[in-house]
Amino acid sequence: MSIPEERIDRLEALAREATRAGEDDRAREYVRLARRIAERHRLRLPRHFRRFTCDRCDAYLRPGVNARVRLQSGRVVVACDCGELTRYPYK
Repeated sequence: MSIPEERIDRLEALAREATRAGEDDRAREYVRLARRIAERHRLRLPRHFRRFTCDRCDAYLRPGVNARVRLQSGRVVVACDCGELTRYPYK
């Protein structure tokens, strides 16, 4: 695992902990920093990171707290508090 990948993983853990502690602004900064690192090093963000962050407001999503998760005909729909919807398939 390369250094940028390790740093992205660490930033995800920090964002998760900050969201759990109620520090949403700090979690957003961690998410933004992780995205910038991925762009700079031309890396894909891990699937878990992509599915639990909002593309519009960079919030780290916690289902039931700041995100709503619903199942619709073969898809998972995650709605952020800002109104952004993310859909991905499931079997």
